[in-house]
Amino acid sequence: MCAGLIGHRALRMTGDAKALGIYGFGAAAHIVAQVAQLEQRSVYAFTRPGDSNAQTFARSLGCVWAGGSDEHPGTTMDAAIIFEPVGDLVPRALEAVRKGGTVVLGGIHMSEIPAMPYRLLWGERTVRSVANLTRRDAQEFLAIAGRTRIKTEIVPYALADANTALRHLREGQLTGAAVLVPEYST
Repeated sequence: MCAGLIGHRALRMTGDAKALGIYGFGAAAHIVAQVAQLEQRSVYAFTRPGDSNAQTFARSLGCVWAGGSDEHPGTTMDAAIIFEPVGDLVPRALEAVRKGGTVVLGGIHMSEIPAMPYRLLWGERTVRSVANLTRRDAQEFLAIAGRTRIKTEIVPYALADANTALRHLREGQLTGAAVLVPEYST
């Protein structure tokens, strides 16, 4: 549920952005991409460079473009959400959004954001972060989920295999979301 709620809150922070970039196409991103499309937004998925599985997955969910975070989709976006905890993505996302656009940092943690030229913020671009989820976020997201068919892709792991799940997540070996199950056997 956390992935859906954090994605929903991050999406709301982008305002009425019609062209939306999502950096890091995992648990939250694959849910929020579907909600954004229901709202008639065009979604551009940015994955780890060379991650063809995640790019194929993003396209299968209706993203209009999917490529590596080192690529440019050929259009300027209105907003971007960064779920990947990589500070180096902030200047890349700022460069990809239009003047007046918003970049939302949707993760709890992120590596250091590197120094960047002022021109990336100039033009009234905004950087925002998601810090907390509220009861209202849950009510709004559950109402949307109740009216639509959001497809979630999960990979179950036994609770004892939590470190394996984290390693797979770090190494980009997951499509969708890892789910820890107390007594799951493979």
